[in-house]
Amino acid sequence: MISHKVKVYPSKIYLPKKKQLAWKIANIANDNAKLNKKAVEMVINRIIDNASVAIASLNRKAVISSREMALKHPRKNGATLFGINSKLRFDCEWAAWSNGTAVRELDFHDTFLAADYSHPGDNIPPLIAVGQQMKKSGFDLLRGIITAYEVQVNLTKGICLHKHKIDHIAHLGPSVAAGLGAMLKLNTEIIYQAIQQTLHTTISTRQSRKGEISSWKAFAPAHAGKLAIEAVDRAMRGENSPSPIYEGEDSVISRILDGKKRVYHVPLPNIGESKKAILETYTKEYSAEYQSQALIDIAKKLNKKIPNLNLIKKIDIYTSHHTHYVIGTGANDPQKMDPNASRETLDHSIMYIFAVALEDADWHHIKSYTKQRANRKKYHKNLEIN
Repeated sequence: MISHKVKVYPSKIYLPKKKQLAWKIANIANDNAKLNKKAVEMVINRIIDNASVAIASLNRKAVISSREMALKHPRKNGATLFGINSKLRFDCEWAAWSNGTAVRELDFHDTFLAADYSHPGDNIPPLIAVGQQMKKSGFDLLRGIITAYEVQVNLTKGICLHKHKIDHIAHLGPSVAAGLGAMLKLNTEIIYQAIQQTLHTTISTRQSRKGEISSWKAFAPAHAGKLAIEAVDRAMRGENSPSPIYEGEDSVISRILDGKKRVYHVPLPNIGESKKAILETYTKEYSAEYQSQALIDIAKKLNKKIPNLNLIKKIDIYTSHHTHYVIGTGANDPQKMDPNASRETLDHSIMYIFAVALEDADWHHIKSYTKQRANRKKYHKNLEIN
């Protein structure tokens, strides 16, 4: 691996393409390195995991809405949709939109946490959709997915978005563009332009995961995948992009992240080095924010050790910085204490999750979030969790 130094340069200093992070990512995407056997096996696991959680979400409102939108864009020899006869095909960007929403809806697919947060499985729906439409081989798809994971995981290691309240799809857009470039065997220049265009269009704030969290949490990564497909399409037609998108005087780093004096270090594999970052990612046992997984286990075990839960007056949970500030009281979101909040809010509330898991000694992706369950008097009468 090579640690690449990334910083802002004033406009009067010309930064050659080959020294730009977007070019270095594109160069890695264009590199036909040997595929790692374990990484290939993990891609297959992730495709199965994605399909499973997507099928579990097919009758949920956001997924129905996304599917209805995609149905308006039929295309002969296009891509398939989850929940629709596979003989019917649709424009790949709309298939990516609908299938990506289905995968994300239940907050149940894979995760990677480092300097920032990510769900790398979000790369898979747009790559499969384009692969179907372009009739790419299974090997090409594997190469694309492995590349996309490599890029998103390493951007997540090197650049923190959450500190500046920027949503993590800002790393997803470039990773999808890189994965598409690898799968389609595009040259470095085209991939470079697509990465820059995608980053430019996928910057959004973390309000989508704050306060009264809405269904946009499910739509957001699907939107990033759709934008990446469109960016690759434009780049393949010879269109250019804002440049340098990471290092420019008015770039993402300069104006949105840590600013002109900050130096980031982003790791990327050497040319010819097998990409294995997917092996660092992990799936979930429960349909809830990743940091709550262990706490659900703890709550289930405590249920068996405490004979009378009515004796509990208060529970204090001491946990990590991430858990406290994203799904705990450190988020300062009163909605996380409200049993009538949206499902998307409750799956990001450790107060709600721990209380329900403790009472039920169980967790279910549907039953644990129903309005009836959330408003059970026992839940908010007997448990105060800080």
